[in-house]
Amino acid sequence: MKKKILITGGAGYKGVLLTDALLKLNHEVTILDNFMYGYESILHLISNENLTINKTDIRNLKQSDVDGFNVVYHLAGISGMPACATNPHSAESINVDSVAKLIGFMKPEQLLINASTTSMYGFSDVICDEETIISPVSIYGKTKFISENLIQSRDNSISLRFATVFGVSPKMRNDLMVNDFTYKAIVDRSIILFAGETKRTFIHINDAIRAYIFAMDNASIMKNNIYNVGDDSMNLSKIDISNNIKQYVKFEIINSVLPDLDKRSFEISFKKINDIGFKTKYNLNDGILDLVKLYSFYVQYTPYKII
Repeated sequence: MKKKILITGGAGYKGVLLTDALLKLNHEVTILDNFMYGYESILHLISNENLTINKTDIRNLKQSDVDGFNVVYHLAGISGMPACATNPHSAESINVDSVAKLIGFMKPEQLLINASTTSMYGFSDVICDEETIISPVSIYGKTKFISENLIQSRDNSISLRFATVFGVSPKMRNDLMVNDFTYKAIVDRSIILFAGETKRTFIHINDAIRAYIFAMDNASIMKNNIYNVGDDSMNLSKIDISNNIKQYVKFEIINSVLPDLDKRSFEISFKKINDIGFKTKYNLNDGILDLVKLYSFYVQYTPYKII
């Protein structure tokens, strides 16, 4: 059934691909974004008659911006440890205060699907599931945990705790670990590893988009719950990521003795969402191959082989 859908942050890294996917399913989609990085990421979507664009900063949200939608995907926010640490006040106002405003405007019948994060697990020596005690080690993790609690305090809400996303998008993010490592391998021909044994968990951007749509399609059984989103096979260390990139790029791995400013390390269980039918389709090398092609084009340098 055709739905009217609002995507906050719809011109961003994941948002533009989610918008594209929902338009292809013939839904009516409104992008709400401040477009601080420009409009280039959505130019290929402009001619779609089912697309509406609302240039609005999430901090300036009004009731009229939210009315009339069946589904609201909340993706807007300051993402990642460095960006939030650099702008702590903005992280609080955008990641927390704006969420309180959003849910205050929403009607009970509107479905809210929240882009949350596994980053909030911080540093853990147990395999983390949705019941694990949260202990974020960064402003990013803390603000996302607070906003998740706000969202889950209302009925008809789903929070998706995504693994660290990687892969190519019309609005690229080069700061995400796999993207960053691949870029540095090609441009700098070296990767400096801080605490290389520490583990994170990862998900291809195409699978993240699939998870958003899966949540909407299965809202009747998923609502009022939190789900880790990813795959057990992608609980990987920084060394694992570097070694995978080495299959395609010649570069040097430099192990730093300096401490890692981002102290996260954890493994995640994705059993809860797997048990209701969501499985990933893309692996790490699918993303690395695309990233190598992209970044090699950027720098006019192709030191890789395709297998």
